[in-house]
Amino acid sequence: MSELDYIGCKKRKRGEGVLKFKGFCDQGYPVEFNGSFQENVRALLEIGQMETGLCDPMPIWSFQLEVHRHPLLHVFLFVVEEPIELSLTRGCKHCQYIGWGDHLICNKKYHFLLPSKDTVSACLSYEGSSAGINVTASNSIASKSNLIDLQGHTMHGVFHSNGFGHLLCINGEETGSDLAGFQIMDFWDRLCTGLRAREVSLRDLSQKQGMDLRLLHSMAYGKPWFGQWGYKFGRGSFGVTEPMYRSAIEALQNTPLGLFAHHLGNETNEILTILSRYQMLSGHILVTLGDMFHFMLELKSKLPKESNTESSHPGMLVDTSCRWSAKRIEMAIRVIIEALQRAEFRWISRQEVRDAARAYIGDTGLLDFVLKSLGNHIVGKYLVRRCLNPVTKVLEYCLEDISHAFPRRDGYSRLISTPDSKLKPRYKITWAQLMKDLLRLYKLILKENNAMSSTGILASIPIASRIILDTKLFIKDYSEESTSILDKSVLHCSIVLTSNTDRGSTNKAMITPYEFFMLRNTTTFDELKLEVERKFRDLYWGMRNFVAESLANLDAKGSDLVFKLIKAGTKIVFEGKISGESADICCMMFESFESNALVVDCICGTKIDDGERMVSCDICEVRQHTRCVHVSNIEEIPTIFLCNSCEQDILHFPSLP
Repeated sequence: MSELDYIGCKKRKRGEGVLKFKGFCDQGYPVEFNGSFQENVRALLEIGQMETGLCDPMPIWSFQLEVHRHPLLHVFLFVVEEPIELSLTRGCKHCQYIGWGDHLICNKKYHFLLPSKDTVSACLSYEGSSAGINVTASNSIASKSNLIDLQGHTMHGVFHSNGFGHLLCINGEETGSDLAGFQIMDFWDRLCTGLRAREVSLRDLSQKQGMDLRLLHSMAYGKPWFGQWGYKFGRGSFGVTEPMYRSAIEALQNTPLGLFAHHLGNETNEILTILSRYQMLSGHILVTLGDMFHFMLELKSKLPKESNTESSHPGMLVDTSCRWSAKRIEMAIRVIIEALQRAEFRWISRQEVRDAARAYIGDTGLLDFVLKSLGNHIVGKYLVRRCLNPVTKVLEYCLEDISHAFPRRDGYSRLISTPDSKLKPRYKITWAQLMKDLLRLYKLILKENNAMSSTGILASIPIASRIILDTKLFIKDYSEESTSILDKSVLHCSIVLTSNTDRGSTNKAMITPYEFFMLRNTTTFDELKLEVERKFRDLYWGMRNFVAESLANLDAKGSDLVFKLIKAGTKIVFEGKISGESADICCMMFESFESNALVVDCICGTKIDDGERMVSCDICEVRQHTRCVHVSNIEEIPTIFLCNSCEQDILHFPSLP
């Protein structure tokens, strides 16, 4: 049983001070991070509290972090070191999914966890109970499930010892956590930056009230929610490529709102009412879907979450500077509305409306100003619809009576502010109402297989939405943000593993990422070679018998001083081999080794395992996505499944007599 009191947050046994959550892993806090990723992790763990019982026989450290004092809130960070010998599988499926299958298997992984109260309670109760547990020599595997295999952590990230990592999960306030999602991501980002991680991947399945955030935020901001921290397209599922992903985002963002006035079905009034509501709240014209969703999400961040409290915010007030008085603006609005009423609710061009209004208002500048501001706004019981005619490319206007779908308004709404502040309207909306409207727009416009947009000019919307939803794997390159080492005695080294096929013939098998070495000015190449062997043996499972033989493209003697022939900061490559092992063992050193036996050849174009559910052909054993072969759930998978190719081959067999 661990002696860690998670609930009570009692003082640490060895007297370590409680660390600040907000600044944890900033440079210099709690330690200086001046080495490689593995060296920085070791430096951090030296000040951690060693724990027992939580993940035996794997070593585990804990850090008590103060989130805030009033009210007092502490959380614990656990770091578990997982040696390759205790891993259930040597290869990493997350590396395979993101495209790092050609990386060498590392000797260690480091799990960074912010456990929830539920996962800690489950872990402690598991440790305290032996019922149903078969205590055998493989006890290490059973105990491993205590912590790092539990689901529901507030945060769980894992790093390979070479600095490549994966964020496996974050669970914010909606799951009962004391931390919000953005606080957890800020913390994770500081960890990666401070420890000098190389690259980090994640699988984005985040949702809020049934809405996929990667679709919602791509629509509003052109990037997923994780894009706020620099995560970008990593790999698409179902054959989605980065150009397809970018095109899908642009197509959705640039869809004109005016198109919905012509092409929606029975829900036309409902969706136009929602759109017009936020047109009124906005201080500028919202033209596209991207504009609308961006405004709604920005507004959501400014409203309090109290569901029963009405609030107004200065950002919701229309505050357009203009040189006309309120009386003249109201007169112009009235004249334009009456001109549109005479059109008997049919679409007429902007020029026709303008010409009709000029009989009463001679100031064309005022008319142009009001016409621009009235588009897709509510005036009294009417919605002034405006859109670009897709054929003539001319702006058109039309009135729609929405008194049955929207609360009645007496007189004309003052949509434009005037120099007299008393005339400014104060529209009020609650956070709950905004979320309701946002969810409704999401379902009506963006949800796949939506009947309203399945045909016609809006048919591209469900296609683009599906492409964005099929893009779940994102990646961030932290090496671009790493502070450069200012020491002048640094050298970057990599190794190439070679195998001798014939005498004098060398076959290069692999190259590793560069590691940096801080050297003395008197270091020789023989000393550097020994240091390179030590470091790469310590990093990679397959390199434990690695022997460095020579420098690629550099003729140097072992006794030569390194910095006499090479400038500091240079990248060099050592060639070498694995002593005493067959060259064929090289293939077993890669993260994707255990997946190479699975052949993927789906009709969507996917050639490697992307983490989506697949089914294997019973003849050729080629794997395909269940979605691509129209198998929606496990129950529908037939007893014998044949891919299309094998099925066609069978059909061409000669029939028996």
